[in-house]
Amino acid sequence: QVQLVESGGGLVQPGGSLRLSCAASGSIFMLYTMGWYRQAPGKQRELVAVINSAGDTNSADSVKGRFTISRDNAKRTVYLQMNSLKPEDTAVYYCYAYYQSMGYWGQGTQVTVSS
Repeated sequence: QVQLVESGGGLVQPGGSLRLSCAASGSIFMLYTMGWYRQAPGKQRELVAVINSAGDTNSADSVKGRFTISRDNAKRTVYLQMNSLKPEDTAVYYCYAYYQSMGYWGQGTQVTVSS
């Protein structure tokens, strides 16, 4: 069982920045594929960005050039740096871990972009 704890959400003005963190349990964190998803009210959960154990990343077109996913294996933590935030980025952001056909979700952290 992998436990994930997100932090770093909050209220930010349009054009601002936030950094989300997700701390994971487990001594083999370096083998996990990690991702960030988000779900806005009335919408389906969508993939934001993913990073595999080799450090390869991919992200949704809607956040390319603005969001960056990274990981620190020594701290068992994955990050999502979000810049140039827009109101449409408002959502609950969830951390996701995937390993050997098993997926695990964090509890989510709210990000609200509003003036």
